[in-house]
Amino acid sequence: MLVKLFGAAVQGINATLITIEVNCSRGIRFMLVGLPDTSVKESHERIVSALEVNSLKFPRQQIVINMSPADIRKEGSAYDLPLAVGILAASGSLSPEKLSDYVMMGELSLDGSILPLRGALPVAIMAKENGFRGLIVPSANAKEAAVVEGLTVYGMENIREVVDFFNGRQLPAPTVVDIVREFQEGRNAFDSDFSDVKGQENVKRALEVAAAGGHNIVMVGPPGSGKSMMAKRMPSILPPFSLDEALETTRIHSVAGQIGLHKSLMTQRPFRSPHHTISDVAMVGGGSYPQPGEISLAHNGVLFLDELPEFNRNVLEVMRQPLEDRRITISRARFSVDYPASFMLVAAMNPCPCGFHNHPDKECVCPPGAVQRYLNKISGPLLDRIDIQIEIIPVPFDKISDRTSAEHSDLIRQRVVKARKIQEHRFRGVKGVYCNAQMSGKMLHKYVSPDSAGLSLLKTAMERLSLSARAYDRILKVSRTIADLEGSEQIKPAHLAEAINYRNLDRESWAR
Repeated sequence: MLVKLFGAAVQGINATLITIEVNCSRGIRFMLVGLPDTSVKESHERIVSALEVNSLKFPRQQIVINMSPADIRKEGSAYDLPLAVGILAASGSLSPEKLSDYVMMGELSLDGSILPLRGALPVAIMAKENGFRGLIVPSANAKEAAVVEGLTVYGMENIREVVDFFNGRQLPAPTVVDIVREFQEGRNAFDSDFSDVKGQENVKRALEVAAAGGHNIVMVGPPGSGKSMMAKRMPSILPPFSLDEALETTRIHSVAGQIGLHKSLMTQRPFRSPHHTISDVAMVGGGSYPQPGEISLAHNGVLFLDELPEFNRNVLEVMRQPLEDRRITISRARFSVDYPASFMLVAAMNPCPCGFHNHPDKECVCPPGAVQRYLNKISGPLLDRIDIQIEIIPVPFDKISDRTSAEHSDLIRQRVVKARKIQEHRFRGVKGVYCNAQMSGKMLHKYVSPDSAGLSLLKTAMERLSLSARAYDRILKVSRTIADLEGSEQIKPAHLAEAINYRNLDRESWAR
């Protein structure tokens, strides 16, 4: 008997429909074709054990299984469930009537339990787009898949439940998720707040400007000055997720297996902080079977690189193209996949190897030239993509011991959201540009026009501070954001002066 049922193959952050054909006939062979990898071929042993433990009969016949389209490689153990169901249906142990209405995926353990899988959300989106009635997934992934409206999702614990469902002996309750309620409840719940940060008002202001304009930022300061502490609080002042952003981000984390069990939608912007020993493949994504890297997992959120000069130079250099294009393409001989990578880069570093260059109280013990060599570990093209460079000094004791609460993240976020709305209105007709940091050189001439006093100030600063030519555009972009925070259409000299102050590393005298 020949039956057809459906699974899915995840490529990038999208899923492709896989048709599984199972035919049982006279004989004793078991054949699995359609470009399956080793883990799919090993499903035979898992299926045999799962059926025997649950008192289900594995047919003693010739079984031929075809997985099409045959030019797409089938990877992973999540095909166990549709293969087992197809074998039972082809042998007459399961009714095939409803098989064409559902997509199903899940790994089987030897006792028949259905184990979690990666990419449940892309599979659910694909099932909805192809007009399927429902989706059968492990119960641990049911809430994640149920965020897709208009699709009936059943979370199953073991193979026996699936068999009873198709034979009409049991009708489990579908998983239902109130997306709007969960989204609203979770997107403002943060564990850390800027009110915990004592002092450092100038740095908090720089982070506010960075969040308002989507600017990349690097903080330079001695150990213990609060760089990591403030970076970890950045998501609390970024604009809240829109529902579309939350779905896109959840898809990426679903493919990478980063969604917690029994979780549904990501409601907060991601904050990724890889260690400086990370490889370039782990940073941008890839591998024999490509997976998203840290830059994609930070999509719509923050990528924090602590101890920036300690990262391998190759790791930092491969980030240059994604910082501009906000996408990363991973190519292999047979296929290529695209992952989104629109993230805000927040970096932190010591000013020198010993950490105390320009420290107000402690003396730097680095030999001559060491500060410049340390800074040179970061290439000019990468620094060119960082709009704000702010120097941090340690907080004095009277500030640390002050029990007065600082400004809460909610208040800062309100100003950031207001500035972002101004930018959305400004760039509403420009594709792919949503904030000031994404402006091209041509757009700068259109949207950033300092008056004669501002241009005079900028010229004087460029000459006296020996600012590099690449600092010019960055200063204009940041000044546009500062003006937006004040609700000013005109770029004033005060806005330019503040933006100039955020170019510490461009000054030729800084490393001396």
